[in-house]
Amino acid sequence: MKIHLIGIGGIGVSALAQYYLSKGHQVSGSDLVASEITDFLKKKGVKIFIGNHAQNIKRDVSMVIYSPAVKKSNHEYRKAKELKIKTLSYPEALGELTKEYYTIAVAGAHGKSTTTAMIALILTKAKLDPTVVVGTKLKEFGNSNFRAGNSKFLVIEACEYDSSFLKYNPNITVVTNVDKEHLDFFKTFANVKKAFKDFILRTAEDGYLVFNKDNQRISNFQIPISNKFSIKQFSIKQPESQKLSKILKVPGKHNIYNALGALNVARILGVPDSISFKALEDFKGTWRRFELKQGKVGSKAITVISDYAHHPNEISATLLATREKFPTKSIWCVFQPHQHQRTHYLFGDFVKMFRQMPIDKIIITDIYDVAGREIPTSSRTRDGIGAKINETSSQKLVEKINKENTIYLPINNLEKYIKADIKSGEVLIIMGAGEIYKLFDKF
Repeated sequence: MKIHLIGIGGIGVSALAQYYLSKGHQVSGSDLVASEITDFLKKKGVKIFIGNHAQNIKRDVSMVIYSPAVKKSNHEYRKAKELKIKTLSYPEALGELTKEYYTIAVAGAHGKSTTTAMIALILTKAKLDPTVVVGTKLKEFGNSNFRAGNSKFLVIEACEYDSSFLKYNPNITVVTNVDKEHLDFFKTFANVKKAFKDFILRTAEDGYLVFNKDNQRISNFQIPISNKFSIKQFSIKQPESQKLSKILKVPGKHNIYNALGALNVARILGVPDSISFKALEDFKGTWRRFELKQGKVGSKAITVISDYAHHPNEISATLLATREKFPTKSIWCVFQPHQHQRTHYLFGDFVKMFRQMPIDKIIITDIYDVAGREIPTSSRTRDGIGAKINETSSQKLVEKINKENTIYLPINNLEKYIKADIKSGEVLIIMGAGEIYKLFDKF
């Protein structure tokens, strides 16, 4: 079968491309720009097109899968519809796969990539041979976001954006936490909570719900008694958290929660704790999740960390973990806000969080706009707040934080400024979900 994927450079769509390739299908795909992901797929045998063109879709293509970011006006999408080719969104296609496997789906505003990775590595070490689709790259999987398994088990990261996870059919549902996230889509936090509750209710009748008891926003969900799945709760107060705090190589309280979630799944599947704890002890972290290296600036030796955090609660957890790991060192944080809408909706949360952080130097750079997910630059308002979303800026965020250690710098000035001012022995953490990760490679 010939399968074409539009937006193949995306972290989710690229994993699905590898799945079909592993099943012996001919796979092609397109994206607007080349990237390390498209280069990686090309080496694996995927035919890559840069740019979206109708001629990329031939009559002999059996199925077209497209990223949720792809609009209906896309030339390849329209061509597929014109040729009456079976066309599925990424969540729809992944949802079809969840029907074929015993599926473990991990959702949550924060921590789902790490928890998915932890579960995958435990099951792999336990020789349960899972197929895995995760939203980050793992060294243990050949620096890939996909693992091809030969068992009935499928482990997936279930994203809530666009209510994508409502297409999935989990046997084990894991919810790490619920938070004010993706308000550009959901509009209100009430809608976020409703989507998570609807996702939980998709759990198979003979399945399991695993959730963080300490996250009150989940604990307050009223799950109808008529649902027959079993409920497993975990808490930082459990004795296991004492052991995990000692063996985990990834720092922070939030990672203890992630590990507790993974441990509960392993126990449901009958994996001995000895195997689970060994896998968690060996876990080195994932791409852009507290990814640490020793760097140099001339003769100055520094520690550099790359992290994907872009929500105030994620940033807080990561920076507190950094301070915990380096209690006496001077810490610099370079942060790139993600989307004007997200920054607008969470502006007050960002201000409060950065004011409280025990960090020595904070640099906030230009907001990263996500193609297809920003509103037009007209003066529209949302949620009665009254401020124009397109007027939200990093400069205004820095002004409102109003701390001497917090400055704004354009993204093109970051490298020069840091290299001139950072001192030997200091820690530099580079944070954000956009292009800011490229700065990590400069040190």
